[in-house]
Amino acid sequence: MLVAIALVLVVGHDTTAHQALLTGPAQLFVGVVSGFFIGVVAALLGVAGGELLIPTLVLLFGVDIKLAGSLSLAVSLPTMLVGFIRYSRDNSFSVLARYRPFVLVMAAGSVAGTFIGSWLLGIVPTDVLLPILAAILMISAVKVWRHA
Repeated sequence: MLVAIALVLVVGHDTTAHQALLTGPAQLFVGVVSGFFIGVVAALLGVAGGELLIPTLVLLFGVDIKLAGSLSLAVSLPTMLVGFIRYSRDNSFSVLARYRPFVLVMAAGSVAGTFIGSWLLGIVPTDVLLPILAAILMISAVKVWRHA
């Protein structure tokens, strides 16, 4: 699935055309179904779902990739909060104490990367971002395939 999404982003998507495939009630229905599916995957894998959410926003809803990244953050926040609450109830986070230095360094790097990435967003053209996203999806697909 990740490979297919990556190929569609690189080969079959026009970065200048920002038109949704669906409108009205059909778009609302697909949005709810997509959100549900992405939420399930995010909860199962312990991720925010951006690797599925951003392509969904770009391909199905015609959103510019730069805006899709911002919207992904806004949509992912409630997803992460629900996941955080759920996992904290069954002591899934108890392992964090053993990995505290790693978690703190990784969190600091993520915050710094977010500041730099948000600054670069105004500089890096959309035509460069789509292939980067596609490459990340392809790498993820290879990693998942090898791990399975």
